[in-house]
Amino acid sequence: MVVIAIIGILATLIVPKIMGRPDEARATAAKHDVGTLVQAFKLYRLDIGLYPTTEQGVKALVEKPTSEPVPQNWKAGGYLDSIPKDPWGNPYQYANPGIRSEIDVYSFGADGKPGGTGNDADIGNWQ
Repeated sequence: MVVIAIIGILATLIVPKIMGRPDEARATAAKHDVGTLVQAFKLYRLDIGLYPTTEQGVKALVEKPTSEPVPQNWKAGGYLDSIPKDPWGNPYQYANPGIRSEIDVYSFGADGKPGGTGNDADIGNWQ
């Protein structure tokens, strides 16, 4: 009976901490993804001489852009295997020129909307 009581006490202390971790894990994954995307954009710039336009976006890392400026030295096979979604299932955002850095690569966070706080805060390469 004492063992069951101890397990019950431990469960009430541990479960709330574990339940809060999925959001933290998603935010960490988004930060990692943003870093990977930034590196892919840098490789693109090394080959092409400039970053893709905002309109060409993340898709330019997977498919050769057909809109101006059309890259001449685009790497066969692309710079990523596929266009990633953020951990909440939303597309990553890209802006060139960026507002916070040369280019901005970011997730809108859990709510999928600009701005926000906590889990809804934007996660970008400027952080």
